[in-house]
Amino acid sequence: METIRTTNAPAPLAGAPYSQAIRTGDMLFVSGQVPLDPAGTLVDGGITEQTRQSLANIAAIVTAAGGGLGNVVKTTVYMTDLGEFGAMNAVYAEAFAGHTPARATVQVAALPAGARVEIDAIAVIAEA
Repeated sequence: METIRTTNAPAPLAGAPYSQAIRTGDMLFVSGQVPLDPAGTLVDGGITEQTRQSLANIAAIVTAAGGGLGNVVKTTVYMTDLGEFGAMNAVYAEAFAGHTPARATVQVAALPAGARVEIDAIAVIAEA
């Protein structure tokens, strides 16, 4: 197994015991990304801006592993308000640009750092 780490995405929250991602063989497992910028600050704005940042974090991590969003095969989206699903979905569709990974979306009571959305991902990237 290989730990994937990039400074283009936030470090684990407050030294929490998890990695941005773990690669094993061709599989990359990206930890849930809340909408923190790489410095660790929650982005301003609503669900649109927060979804955009969460996906930018995932893209940075997958890129650090040698892939891109086109390598993502599965995501899980956690939202504090499914009433904002349409706005989240529009940003998600834009980010994946026609690529449609398998996905689950669930509503949760709360997320770390006061976020409105968190997204995790699984990607397949051929080993070099």
